[in-house]
Amino acid sequence: MPYQTRQQQAVLHCLERRPEESLSAADIAQELRREACSVGLATIYRQLERLESAGMVHKVNTPEGAYWRFCPNGSARRDCFLLKCQRCGRIRHLDCAHLQGLYEHLEQEHHFRVDPRGTLFTGLCDQCAGEEDAHGAR
Repeated sequence: MPYQTRQQQAVLHCLERRPEESLSAADIAQELRREACSVGLATIYRQLERLESAGMVHKVNTPEGAYWRFCPNGSARRDCFLLKCQRCGRIRHLDCAHLQGLYEHLEQEHHFRVDPRGTLFTGLCDQCAGEEDAHGAR
């Protein structure tokens, strides 16, 4: 993404500063207001869509609404994906080439091409799985 507007840079920097969090457009607007950076909500949505198209952020659709998360791989368009814990709701960014075999299998045997950047795996994070194990629940 060669050219970035001031608003786009502000939105991207807001997400970069909180790489372990997924933020809504309203969260970003609130953060930018605290920094005395006036960017309207419609502009934030527009910039988020552009950043997602450029591969710089991930969009996570949830029952509560859309959230965005900084992608450390940026515009390199690598096959990264997200892991979401069903219990605590944390979302973790992951770049792992081991899934390439699965992607190839799905394409060759099932004629389905996976979009890794749009993939969200759900399950339990280590912490929540450990709590379940400690309480004997499975």
